[in-house]
Amino acid sequence: MFSFFDKRGKRKTQEIFQEMFPHEKIEEVSESYQETLTRLKTVFRDNDPIEFRELSVGGREPMRICLIFCDGLADASLIDNFLIRPLMKIDEFELEKLTADTLLTRVLQINGAKKTKDLDEIIQNITCGDTLLLAEGVAESILFSTKNFPARAVSEPEGEKILSGPREGFTEVMMTNLAMVQRKLRSEKLKMRYYTLGKQTNTQLCIAYLEGIVDPEIVQQLYKRLDCIDIDGILDANYVNELIRDNAWSPFRSTGYTERPDVVAAKLLEGRIAVFVDGTPVVLTLPYLFIENFQSNEDYYLSFYYTTFTRGLRILGFFITILVPAIYIAIVAYHQEMLPAPLLISIANERQGVPLPAALEALIMLVVFEILRETAIRMQTNVGQALSIVGALVVGQAAVEAKLIAAPMIIIVAMSGITSLLVPKMNAPILLLRFGILLLASCLGFLGVTVGVAFLLAHVLGLKSFGVWQLSSGRKLHFQGLKDTVIRAPWRNMILRPQQLAKNVVRQKDHPEGQQ
Repeated sequence: MFSFFDKRGKRKTQEIFQEMFPHEKIEEVSESYQETLTRLKTVFRDNDPIEFRELSVGGREPMRICLIFCDGLADASLIDNFLIRPLMKIDEFELEKLTADTLLTRVLQINGAKKTKDLDEIIQNITCGDTLLLAEGVAESILFSTKNFPARAVSEPEGEKILSGPREGFTEVMMTNLAMVQRKLRSEKLKMRYYTLGKQTNTQLCIAYLEGIVDPEIVQQLYKRLDCIDIDGILDANYVNELIRDNAWSPFRSTGYTERPDVVAAKLLEGRIAVFVDGTPVVLTLPYLFIENFQSNEDYYLSFYYTTFTRGLRILGFFITILVPAIYIAIVAYHQEMLPAPLLISIANERQGVPLPAALEALIMLVVFEILRETAIRMQTNVGQALSIVGALVVGQAAVEAKLIAAPMIIIVAMSGITSLLVPKMNAPILLLRFGILLLASCLGFLGVTVGVAFLLAHVLGLKSFGVWQLSSGRKLHFQGLKDTVIRAPWRNMILRPQQLAKNVVRQKDHPEGQQ
């Protein structure tokens, strides 16, 4: 069952659920104290962390009260000081007028409390760290917010370190992540709506956007795709990414991801939507444009001259890493006449005595390089660095001296591997494209390289993200739309947001020195 919240974060499950699904019935708890308690004990049987703390309050005719919470997720001191102690002070006179409202307003003055009869809501909240209060003679149950589970401290994300700019990163606690974004966007137009996915995990999501800037059609499309998800569990943002993405079999992403609140705030200001998933520091952003693969969050904290130069290097590095091995094989195997005679003679001398053909040699070396890189990533930092150095220097040099591979192939593989680090967001597409174009070049020479690049461009031109073309705006080309693509113009000149994303494209008033 999905969960719905209003803008203040309070769930209105029954009203909205019944409105959307009139034929479905929400399971409610009984008004009988003993029956409800027995039912909950049955639901949580063989679940030792769930505590049932039964109390007797009042004088000669005491009232039975039970507090139900999950040990380890709920704050024990909060329960002791603000729930148990006030309840034990209730006298005989107060018992006669005790209702759920009087408990909330006069006895238990604790933040984050609500009445409920929804059994599913009760179960989800208890397993999230809240405390349920059942009182004999009181028809409604009361949920108190007592969450206090261990969480990682805020730190800079390892994969998105920068030289200049904010250093904070998201954690695995969604409420902490939302607070960091709200601190940067202090506007009433920032909307955050909760959602629950996963029949067994009941993982909480949050859909965030800026009202008046975001395109409402994209928001509705996102909710339709989320409504179609029927899965047992959501443990990471990539689960959601794969279930809602366009072009399911494409190696290219259709949603962005980040662990930095400043990046999420910047994306929201451009008209995108952010999807937070509880339990992971990764936040999805959508729609996703292809040029974002070559952009970095640091681009906006450094000089626009330097940013434009580095973006050009990333794009050049992308083509180098997927094409250089294929071009080398095409020249060596099919088009030797394209090389100057001295260079051709030098390569031929190096290849003399090497037993493998150039194409197979390149394929093996690229696979070995990926093995070394993957091993270095998975191992401890110090060991991984030492392993990569040994693999690159010692093993490579030994292989050349043993005439197992040619020295030029080491240069080609190293160049291809190093340039792939310029675009870390495209590791998977680069891997597939590099080997695919290499196989085509091995069979057809430069014709194979041309066919591979043509298929790549045709595929990228057809990519969409939530109805938005990733490479083209689908509208008339506007000079303003080019000011944050391959180049990064000064802020005073970036007057408009990306036209294909935002409903309101005006970012700032026309600067007197700007040029629209």
